[in-house]
Amino acid sequence: MPMNSIPLALYAVACVRYAMQFSRRTFDTSRAASTWLVLAMLAHTFIIGMETMRAGHLPVAGATSAISTFVWLLALSYLYIEFTTGERSMGVFILPLLVALQAIPAARPMLEERSPLLEGVWFGVHVSSLLFAYASFALACVLGITYVLQFKEIKTKELGFFYERLPSLQVLDEMNLRAVKIGWLFLTVGLISGAIWASQLRATGDLFMSVADPKIFVALLCWGVYSFELYAQRAIGWRGRRAAWLSAGGFGFVLLNVVPVSYLFTTSHTF
Repeated sequence: MPMNSIPLALYAVACVRYAMQFSRRTFDTSRAASTWLVLAMLAHTFIIGMETMRAGHLPVAGATSAISTFVWLLALSYLYIEFTTGERSMGVFILPLLVALQAIPAARPMLEERSPLLEGVWFGVHVSSLLFAYASFALACVLGITYVLQFKEIKTKELGFFYERLPSLQVLDEMNLRAVKIGWLFLTVGLISGAIWASQLRATGDLFMSVADPKIFVALLCWGVYSFELYAQRAIGWRGRRAAWLSAGGFGFVLLNVVPVSYLFTTSHTF
């Protein structure tokens, strides 16, 4: 059995537990949900540590290993929010995404071979910054979706299932804005460091990349979407539902870059 199947199974159990917690909201279901997610994180951390020792570097140089690291970062970011706020209601939306993405490295185990071209500080900053940015955008997407669900119940004056289980609209909006700001900052750092790294390789004639590369183009598109969201929030007052839809739409481009573009539409930029 591939090692990545172990955290996948634990994330799946945690997913079921968070669904039970969202439905029942008792102390026992809440504690069980968090416990299973912590166990999944510990198992995932151990596997990433083993892969790091075997490869001699953090496993981010290949598309499959980068997805696994992204899942780990997203789970870690969500657990931080859960432990600092005591709010578990977003887990039912986060865990299905973790399970779906972790299924890729579980189904396609690969021993990562790092090219000498992927050495150096700028490459490490580039990849780690982008993965952290994508994790922040995933959280923003979930917060945006929960905001829309909450808003619809309030608008129709049918205060029931979601209204009783989700934070207030103001809290969701503030958390969404914070996640987008953090993600945008790391995405900007990732793009700048990537440009510096690519220019160094171009100067030596080892590798050439341009904006025409599908992965670079979609990353710039993501930056444009989230830059517009931050501008619209500040300049024209686009908060609440509009910001929520922008966060959800922007993460659609993130997923496009993480999975289909990495595997199907680029040959030189698979990391």
